[in-house]
Amino acid sequence: MNNGPISWKAKRQGCVTLSSAEAEFVAASQCGQEVLYLRHLLDHFGFPQSGPTVLYEDNEACIKMSENPSNPAASRHIDTRMYFLRELVRDHVLKLRKVPSCDNVADAFTKSLPAPAFQKHRRFLSGCTIPFDPIVTQARSMRTTGG
Repeated sequence: MNNGPISWKAKRQGCVTLSSAEAEFVAASQCGQEVLYLRHLLDHFGFPQSGPTVLYEDNEACIKMSENPSNPAASRHIDTRMYFLRELVRDHVLKLRKVPSCDNVADAFTKSLPAPAFQKHRRFLSGCTIPFDPIVTQARSMRTTGG
């Protein structure tokens, strides 16, 4: 809401994963459950969501697994409950979008960062525009290229 976080959670995953992509997929699936709840809550308050909710993800393999179930060997170790993420993506409730690791604001909650990176992320956690917002990035690009 208002470009600020309204829901967050940090905890150890309840299942063992064999790769960072699988761990990200499990976390994104759990996030999808929270997104679904919040979308229903907003709808109940009279603010229905027309498009998919964007989930920024820095793991390209996770994004690919959520969009394309054609390679079951790559995700065969993931509990079937976590495939809920694929359903949300397929039904256009959730859209995973790539965010460069250097712009991943969530890292401030999950990693020990150098002071400059922490200070950069801290500015955006207070509700300011996210650093990789496509509209802002496009406007900056147009200004620098004269387009």
